Amino acid sequence: MSPHRLVLLSLALLLAACSSQPEKASPAPAKPKRPSTEQAIAAPLPGHLRQLSGSLLGIPADAEAEIALLQVDSTGRPLKSYASQRLLGQGGALPFALSFDPQSLPGDGRFELRARVSQSGRLILRLPPQALNPTQSRDFGPLQLVRAP
Repeated sequence: MSPHRLVLLSLALLLAACSSQPEKASPAPAKPKRPSTEQAIAAPLPGHLRQLSGSLLGIPADAEAEIALLQVDSTGRPLKSYASQRLLGQGGALPFALSFDPQSLPGDGRFELRARVSQSGRLILRLPPQALNPTQSRDFGPLQLVRAP
């Protein structure tokens, strides 16, 4: 076979390969859905557990909020976290539900609900400490956050 014909044959094959339809990509597998906060709040709670619920107000979109049930000392410094939840702000009220076992808490401890909100790694908002009795479930309702110092 002459080199001229070989070049023509190669070009024809290349042209045929480029003109064919591209293979269709298989659809990406669906991500497993995490239960939403609303579903967690509506889910029945086992008898031995207690729940702190409510909603955080004023959280900007794409800000990360963390809310926690903390044991604090007499000066208000956190000693231990017994329940916490991380949430992603969407520009509106952000519902939360913290479930915990009151049997795991020390009887003589002082407990508070606290929250903080950060955006781009910077603390922007906080919830003033909310004292509570951890032996009972409680709905805090809407909680307004304040600017962080």
